[in-house]
Amino acid sequence: MTETLGRFRPPSGSGAARPSGLDLLLEIPKRGGRRRAVEESLRAAIREGRLAAGTRLPSSRDMAAQLGLSRGTVAAAYEQLAAEGWLTARPGSGTRVAAGAAAPAPPARGRVAPAAARHDLGPGRSDARAFPRDAWSHAMRHVLREAPAEAFGFGDPQGRIELRTTLAAYLGRVRGVRVDPAGLVICSGYTQALGLLTEVFAELGVGTVGMENPASGDHVAIVAARLRVADVPVDAEGISRAALEASGAEVAVCTPAHQFPLGMSMSPARRSELLAWADETLGWIVEDDYDSEFRYDRRPIGALQSRRPSRIVHVGSTSKTLGPAVRLGWIACPPYLLEPLVEAKRRARPTSPLDQLALARMIDTGGYDRHLRTVRRAYRLRRNLITEAVRTGLPRARVLGVEAGLHAILELPAGSPDETTIVDALRAASVHVHALGDYERPSPRSRPRPSLVVGYGTPPSYSYPAAIGALVDRLRTLTSPEPGP
Repeated sequence: MTETLGRFRPPSGSGAARPSGLDLLLEIPKRGGRRRAVEESLRAAIREGRLAAGTRLPSSRDMAAQLGLSRGTVAAAYEQLAAEGWLTARPGSGTRVAAGAAAPAPPARGRVAPAAARHDLGPGRSDARAFPRDAWSHAMRHVLREAPAEAFGFGDPQGRIELRTTLAAYLGRVRGVRVDPAGLVICSGYTQALGLLTEVFAELGVGTVGMENPASGDHVAIVAARLRVADVPVDAEGISRAALEASGAEVAVCTPAHQFPLGMSMSPARRSELLAWADETLGWIVEDDYDSEFRYDRRPIGALQSRRPSRIVHVGSTSKTLGPAVRLGWIACPPYLLEPLVEAKRRARPTSPLDQLALARMIDTGGYDRHLRTVRRAYRLRRNLITEAVRTGLPRARVLGVEAGLHAILELPAGSPDETTIVDALRAASVHVHALGDYERPSPRSRPRPSLVVGYGTPPSYSYPAAIGALVDRLRTLTSPEPGP
């Protein structure tokens, strides 16, 4: 029989020393010699890999206090293990697990993941190196110093009122969204928002959700887990109202500002048609405003929600502006959906109140706007670079989509190899891109001009020109016409 002893606290008033340093969990037999028991427990922990090479152990005084033993017993055990080569003890460094003491880990089984591409031009991600460390740390330090005590708990499932108030003003200012702080729900990004909305629609009896085709497969899977998904085609003007009506959908999920992945902005006529569909059928529209902050050729078009706040759910997040490390999103919710949505959020994973307060502080002090201006200039230059590289290096190819966001569609010349062949050849050259067909349901369409979805946010600024150069060079070889006889 063994007893598990972690951080041991002697009875009040006892003369035993209290532990003051590192904690260590050991299993010590109740019977037998104490020193030998400590030795065997430490050998087992090292042998099994629970104590890795270089791990620092508590001092003999602290370990003795934790285990309720004499310091001399623990010191003797340490000395014995050091003599056997299990531990090392150096002045100023403490007692540590010796290098090579643990058995090597068994080789991993199963499929070996492919090596990461040197040039990552996958879409939908921002440059992690552009994260505003100074602005965020200043905001967080202010929050940690000034936040009320309740901010360190789970908090209101609807979100901190400070952020909801700040966001209501911000969204009205930059996106034209019409929402009161009481109508906002704070969540942990778009993925959670879509999951919550799917749950709410299912509880309200919705049977079918119309989703753009092509679209993100992950988003489609979230909705399809609870509801039937109708694939609604998208053309050069946006989602088709006729196809939406024919599908029988009661909810439409769409990206009016910048369709993903095709890259167009929904035309004014289609916007009006979609609003008419919602009015006539009492349908709901979920507006995914995922990268609306990044428009380079003109001022952004206002959010669709501003024209019908009672039927449109507006969803945004910081995943593109700050990056996925800050898990924050928001839902501007029509009144009818608010109560069930807040209840669904209460049952879901909580959203960090401290991050909420930090974002509110960053917006209030202007740091968020300044950050957006900086990264907007950088991403505009990146899009200009890929457009110019294609114009000069692949004159028979075209960059499609409005000048916005973090990705572009690269349409290759007619007669080029199929998309799968091209993507595989680029991967062999250590260039990672996506085929447009990856986002089409139920299967990729056959196109005379294959197309790639190229992201320009992920590579760091110093390696981005090389990534675009490698892409264009390899595509030039793949798509060049065969020389005539």
